[in-house]
Amino acid sequence: MMKKISARVILLAGMALLVEALPALANAPGGEGPPDYSGITGLYYTIIAFILGYGIYDTFLKKS
Repeated sequence: MMKKISARVILLAGMALLVEALPALANAPGGEGPPDYSGITGLYYTIIAFILGYGIYDTFLKKS
């Protein structure tokens, strides 16, 4: 029971850190031409990869 609680606390702390830190990786908009969305696109792909990875872990690898 204690392992399950500590795992959830670590997961939530990691996700909170991820949510707070990743916007800093987004690129600042440039002055000329269309805005560069490469930073925020990478951020979205990273978040989606974490969600899908957790889904695979939860579905196939987790012992219930």
